[in-house]
Amino acid sequence: MPTILEISGWRLFFYSNESHEPMHIHARKAGVECKFWLDSKTFDVREAFSYGLKASESREIRRIIFDHFDYITERWQELKERR
Repeated sequence: MPTILEISGWRLFFYSNESHEPMHIHARKAGVECKFWLDSKTFDVREAFSYGLKASESREIRRIIFDHFDYITERWQELKERR
């Protein structure tokens, strides 16, 4: 489960066995966990699931993902190439 970023208490990561799924990122902070689908063509981020995620936390993690979108998508491509 490679960690991509750690920002403001959020840990953003991939599960290495999920490269068959569309591009996405997992995030965890304290007791909160969520997963977001990423569309590099439309620069879109959609929530796939969340556990314990408050609206303010959703806005925060979405902002972090958007701020680092290119970096995250590059890491995803690297992961897929290793498979």
